[in-house]
Amino acid sequence: MDALYAVVVGFLFAIGVYLILQRPLVKLLLGIAVLGNAANLMIFVSSGARRLPPPLIPDGEKVVTTPIADPIAQAQILTAIVIGFGVLAFAVVLVHRVHQTSQIDGFDELTEGVGTE
Repeated sequence: MDALYAVVVGFLFAIGVYLILQRPLVKLLLGIAVLGNAANLMIFVSSGARRLPPPLIPDGEKVVTTPIADPIAQAQILTAIVIGFGVLAFAVVLVHRVHQTSQIDGFDELTEGVGTE
């Protein structure tokens, strides 16, 4: 099953990179979203997808004696989702403003005439 997850993560990374390399700005935004989801899935898969009890110490015990779920990967994924959403929202606003002011939706038209002075 881990091999299937690895293939899915690799496929999502490939799609994300392909979309980022395209010229239209909307495809860039979609590529950023797909790449963020691929990174989150990679963290999830690398932490080991197992059903284990939460990391709580029972009453009267000083240490946990049974296997427990790893909360670090869950916290990293939650943080990555929030940061990815913020970056994507900011990029959407920037692309919308560029399109609103100049009616341009691609990198070629944006960079046309830049550096020719």
